[in-house]
Amino acid sequence: MIYKFFKALDEKFGFEQAKAHCDVPCGIYDPIVAQINALTVVRMMDLMAALEGEGVAYQNSMSRYVAVKEEHAEKAKHEVRVIWGDFISPDHVAQYPELPELVHKIMKLGSKTRQTADRETGVAFVETINKFAEIFWAIKGVSTKKAKAPYAPALEMVYADL
Repeated sequence: MIYKFFKALDEKFGFEQAKAHCDVPCGIYDPIVAQINALTVVRMMDLMAALEGEGVAYQNSMSRYVAVKEEHAEKAKHEVRVIWGDFISPDHVAQYPELPELVHKIMKLGSKTRQTADRETGVAFVETINKFAEIFWAIKGVSTKKAKAPYAPALEMVYADL
């Protein structure tokens, strides 16, 4: 009912529509969340590959590893989608024309890591998100450095060099 009232007012007076570049214009974006989620995917794959045994304890551990792997793959994809949708502009794409293909590749690899336990796919997921992080920080005018993650699986990560 209230919706109809405001709609009628808008039709009569033509209120100017508010617009923002994102849900909350905070300006706080950081690909590290996606990177850590992707790293978690590889860690779960490693734990799955190393798990031995059978029975209820095995099934419990395996199902938990799979659930965490899938959850973190989706979280990584979500974080990249937010940066892509809320931060990346046409000017950024003009400056880095590989961005659309890179984001598409991240989405495909994220899905593939959910479908399989293939470690190489997981590592490619991390590496591709690292490349996205390099471009993100370049857009922000921040230099980056590469270092191994301080926790398993100790893959090389891209960090803002602050």
